[in-house]
Amino acid sequence: MSSLLSLRQKDHYERILVDYDAHLFDKWSMRYRDEFIFSPMWDDLDLNGKHIADLACGSGFNSISLRERFPRARVVGFDISPSACAAYQQNTGFPARECDLTQPMGAVPEFDVALVIGGLHHCVADLPQTLRNIASMLTSGGLFMMLEPSSEFFLETVRKFWYRHDSTFDHASEHALRHDELLAMNGSFALLDIRYFGGPAYLGVLNSIVLRIPLASKRFVSPPLIAAERLWNRLPGRKMFNAFLARWRRL
Repeated sequence: MSSLLSLRQKDHYERILVDYDAHLFDKWSMRYRDEFIFSPMWDDLDLNGKHIADLACGSGFNSISLRERFPRARVVGFDISPSACAAYQQNTGFPARECDLTQPMGAVPEFDVALVIGGLHHCVADLPQTLRNIASMLTSGGLFMMLEPSSEFFLETVRKFWYRHDSTFDHASEHALRHDELLAMNGSFALLDIRYFGGPAYLGVLNSIVLRIPLASKRFVSPPLIAAERLWNRLPGRKMFNAFLARWRRL
């Protein structure tokens, strides 16, 4: 069953890759990533000289940002999509490995850091196996950093409906995650820190493909949405936020 779901996710991603890249990695989406994802994830770290696995790497735009901040980092991409792996290598100049993270990999602990941005929720075919694979890649004390949609968001019922009826998703092979349940799936990690975030700009800028916002319109709608996002992210608790950003330590 898990392999069938993985094949569904692979085929789905192959179909949407071009539009996905255009919307999630345009100038305004990258500004969103720099401020709300990359800065809180990396600013207190020195990843120069580290061996880093970019999991569900897509076409490589996150790795490019990582290398810009840490020019001596050694990065390798991993993705289920052969098209994404080819684009990753072309865009970054780094190696990429085609793999299904939900299947046993028998990896050796060679990486200091594993990074996944919006990839784990595509691995719901077998999340426990995915986490075992990630643990097996990391050296003792290695960092695992993630950004994922949170199922604790107060509009989760709406999101589930959207996943089921919107062609940009494959509802059978992806869904939002609950962080505490995810951490409890594998005893190889300890939580370092977590923050919940994501409001108007998470939806209207970063996920403009979902709301069908034309790329040409993003230069008008993005500045006010990003300003509103800064205020939104000051709200307390978890339920008002679309996503969580967590950092774990390999035991």
